[in-house]
Amino acid sequence: MVNLGLSRVDDAVAAKHPGLGEYAACQSKAFMKGLFTFVTGTGATLVLQMFIQRKFKYPVQWNLLVAVVAGSVTSYWVTRVESQKCSNLWLFLETGQLPTNMGTGQRS
Repeated sequence: MVNLGLSRVDDAVAAKHPGLGEYAACQSKAFMKGLFTFVTGTGATLVLQMFIQRKFKYPVQWNLLVAVVAGSVTSYWVTRVESQKCSNLWLFLETGQLPTNMGTGQRS
């Protein structure tokens, strides 16, 4: 048995997919980036709202909600982008070629 995060993967599955460990590490990194983005995005939004509130007086009741929503949206976007990179890595490790729809910015 091979440990993959908190779960165990059978040796036969790990042998069949040699890039499984790299993919799992990539996904873990993507989720940690998302969590870090949520915390820093929420905190930064709260600080920004405190500075804005000094200039323009408005009720405080919505500050936390707006900050959490802003942090969540940003975190979701970062996690989605990083997870897509991990999916592309997985396809490359399994097939040896990059996906055709990666959107490298080159237009034909």
